[in-house]
Amino acid sequence: MRRFHLVWLTGIAVGIGPARLPAQARTLTLEEALSLARPASEAIGLARLGIEKARGQQLQAKSELFPQIGGSFSYTRQLKSQFDNLFRTPARDTTAPPPTTRCDPFLPDPTKPLAERLDALERSVACTSVLNPFAGFSRLPFGRKNTYTLGLTGSQVLFDGGRIFGQMKAADAGRRTAEIGLSSSEAQLVLDVVQSYYDAALSDRLVGIAEATLAQTDTTLTQTRLRREVGTAPEFDVLRATVARDNQRPLVIQARTQRDLAHIRLRQLLNLPVDEALTLATELADTALGRVPTLARLAGGPADTLPERRAVVRQAVEAVRAQEGLNSVSRSLRLPGVSLTSQYSRLAYPTGGLPGWNEFLNDWRVSLAVQVPIFTGGRISGDRVQAKASLAEAKLRQAQATEAAQLDNRNAIAQLEAAVANWQASEGTAAQANRAYQIAEIRFREGISTQTELLDSRIALQQAEVNRAQAARDFQIARVRVALLADLPINGFGGTEAATTARTATRAPQPATPAAGGQQFP
Repeated sequence: MRRFHLVWLTGIAVGIGPARLPAQARTLTLEEALSLARPASEAIGLARLGIEKARGQQLQAKSELFPQIGGSFSYTRQLKSQFDNLFRTPARDTTAPPPTTRCDPFLPDPTKPLAERLDALERSVACTSVLNPFAGFSRLPFGRKNTYTLGLTGSQVLFDGGRIFGQMKAADAGRRTAEIGLSSSEAQLVLDVVQSYYDAALSDRLVGIAEATLAQTDTTLTQTRLRREVGTAPEFDVLRATVARDNQRPLVIQARTQRDLAHIRLRQLLNLPVDEALTLATELADTALGRVPTLARLAGGPADTLPERRAVVRQAVEAVRAQEGLNSVSRSLRLPGVSLTSQYSRLAYPTGGLPGWNEFLNDWRVSLAVQVPIFTGGRISGDRVQAKASLAEAKLRQAQATEAAQLDNRNAIAQLEAAVANWQASEGTAAQANRAYQIAEIRFREGISTQTELLDSRIALQQAEVNRAQAARDFQIARVRVALLADLPINGFGGTEAATTARTATRAPQPATPAAGGQQFP
């Protein structure tokens, strides 16, 4: 019997398994949210990659100031050649006796007369031609089956009319634009996190207000029904209390839905699990930025509200500098280009296998090239027109950005002043509405006042608490926005013109240089 119970309990344990504990909510402060947002932000990662791209463009533009050196190795196998018949030995008659002519190498004797030396040279050439035509050309490349080439080529631009320095100026402006973009993305991320955090905190507060109001309406309905049962309240009061309670339920459902959406948005921004519950530790009414170290450092000094310090204005200035560099590039197209090129090659033509180092022949040449545009069909003129128009456009965009920054600065300051005024006004209103509702509740419970008075007091209290929570949220966001104003972007001004123009920099025609390891025979 005991064994049966043991088996039965074991089966239950295996079948049911351990009980699942409810998920515990994660306590999240605003400072922790700010620290989690930076590594999880895709915008920050894209901004950093933009800096890396700009740095690569800088290296590309600067590289043309230095010599360009390249090495090469090539092997060529000649399958058919037009010189095959020239090196073919004539067919001999096998029936004829072998030639008895002996070909001695020509060694001129300076003691003999000139006529005798010429005759000896003629006999030596004739004899060699019979045995092996073109034997003296055995080390030349004509018709060789195997060709090995080792090449080293170097070139240096001596004069380009300012093209390289113009490209460097545009690339430097693109790098600074990308760095400003990173600062702007970081500032926007801080503002987004603060806004999302306080939106979630506001939604929690609104849910609490709605649920508290629902509880109050339910209590009022219970009291009204009791009064109806004892005959001190008419049926109209019961119906009115029931309608007030039922009308509050959709508001609670709507507030909970808004809270869920606000928490999802915050979790996505921080790259947290979607189903992880959050408990926000930083109170909505806590207006002291000093309790959040990251925000305390931002608000430590006076806000920078100068229009020329805004990120979009600085990016517009860099766009003008980039266009000035590209304008120099287009101007250089009209000037001649001078370049120095040197090519050194080692050539070998072995009859088979790999050649030895002593079989290689040297070939070294140096060339000085001057390129002068004579007629381009209007291409250079078109480049100049585009460069001038782009420079004028960049200057106009700078003026637009400055005007937009002035308006946005004034708007941010006005929103902060309005938020401060609403916060200060809501403090007294909420306290007075709470006191009025307490008095109305006591009067209704004692039968002194009507239900209408109680409902009006409850509605006024709910509205005052909502306004207080909304004012706290607006006040927090307005303060952070003003503190980050210098680095925040402005809608409609991306500030990417400098980086774009630096990537599409017009390049002047390069001087023609022979390919590395190429062969040229006079």
